[in-house]
Amino acid sequence: MRVLGVDPGLTRCGIGVVDGAPGRPLRMAGVGVVRTPAEADIGPRLLLVEQGMEAWLDEYRPDLVAVERVFAQHNVRTVMGTAQASAVAMLCATRRGIPVTLHTPSEVKAAVTGSGRADKAQVTAMVQRLLRLDAPPKPADAADALALAICHIWRGGANDRIAAALAKAPARAPYPARAPRGAAR
Repeated sequence: MRVLGVDPGLTRCGIGVVDGAPGRPLRMAGVGVVRTPAEADIGPRLLLVEQGMEAWLDEYRPDLVAVERVFAQHNVRTVMGTAQASAVAMLCATRRGIPVTLHTPSEVKAAVTGSGRADKAQVTAMVQRLLRLDAPPKPADAADALALAICHIWRGGANDRIAAALAKAPARAPYPARAPRGAAR
């Protein structure tokens, strides 16, 4: 499976591509950042994010796109830019018929490091180790994008198989009602 991970951001949108499967060694296919000038208006910046995403999708042709789920922060302006970049990534993938999945930051940290409270340095170190890289991926946005792809390969695939199995399972009748304990029967 080839997964393109996206760490959304308006100034720096991290992108990482990982090939792999659960229980098999992972391989980094590509990593980078789509940058936009902070002083530019929002429309041109979103267009640059879209053009960057399209170029990555053209070059790497992923099976799935994993995007970090936007979470609330104190800075509404930062959240808005992140959410807008996230929407652009989801739109680009969906337009091509590529499935999109969202993962929370703590889910990604837990998948990669074993702790949902890991810091950026711990995530970057584990990404480097898991992908057998000579140096840590930089900037942190790029490492986070690779972590998203790793998270989906390890966790998302299992979730997809469970959902598929449940969809195929025959419907069961609800459990029969039982009288409460101590009630007359």
